[in-house]
Amino acid sequence: MDIEHGHMVALAKSFGLFYLIALSIGVLIYTFWPSNKKRFERAARDIIQDEDTPWR
Repeated sequence: MDIEHGHMVALAKSFGLFYLIALSIGVLIYTFWPSNKKRFERAARDIIQDEDTPWR
């Protein structure tokens, strides 16, 4: 069974595409998961709130 270079390139491109789509969906699920809301709100507040003080 001979596998040509073109077939391998197409397979690699398809796998990469589906990998990146799955990774993007995973990041979106993590971002909008309800239990992470407090963490992201606190991070957004801390950047603005403690601008003149040293890092904790």
